[in-house]
Order: sequence, then structure tokens, then C-alpha cells
Amino acid sequence: MDAEPIFILLVIFGAIFGVFYLYFTTRNRERLALIEKGVDAKIFSRESKRGTASYSKVFILNIAVLLMGIGVGVLTAMILESAFNFYEDALYPGVIFLMAGIALFVGFTLTKKLDKEEQDRLN
Repeated sequence: MDAEPIFILLVIFGAIFGVFYLYFTTRNRERLALIEKGVDAKIFSRESKRGTASYSKVFILNIAVLLMGIGVGVLTAMILESAFNFYEDALYPGVIFLMAGIALFVGFTLTKKLDKEEQDRLN
């Protein structure tokens, strides 16, 4: 029996466990430190985050903008390839990643604007 697939699965599950373990232990230590300093416990509840847009809105907005950016990247790469006869192996990944990065920045900007509108609406 080959031990390689078992080792790979153990490494993958170990990495996933390690990430979750670090996340929850760090969050717990941070909360305990804030409570020891006398900070109000309301910062941990959902009510304290009332002025921000919901996670689903932000997630859908960012995914939509990212997918549009990737689509524009593919289209731009096709146009550049046909118009200027660029080397396509380097052109497609470069343009796609460039447009995806621009789209993520636009999504971040729109998310900030959405959060600000939500804050203004509540105040």
C-alpha cells in the first residue's frame, strides 16, 4: 500500500486544523485581554456592528465585481491578441490578473461606500 496519498491527506487536514486552531485561540486570547482591561463586552455582539453592511451584501458585491473584472480581462486579452499579435501565453494571465486586481480594488471602494451609506442611514 502506498503511503503517499495518506500523508498528503494528513498534511491537508493538519493545515486546516492548524488554521482554525490558531484563529479561535487568538480570538479567545484577544477577547480575554480586552475584558481584563475593562472594555465593554458589547463589542463582541452583533448589535455593535449595526452600522455596517451585511456580509452577504459585501460578499455578493465583491464576487460580482471580481467576475466582471475577470470577464473584462479575458475580453481585453482577446482584443490585444488579435489587434497587436501579442504572445498569448503571457498575455492572458497577465491581463486577467490585472483586471481582477482592479476589480477587487473597485469592489473594496464600493464596499466602503456601501458601509458609509449604511452608517448615514442609521444616524
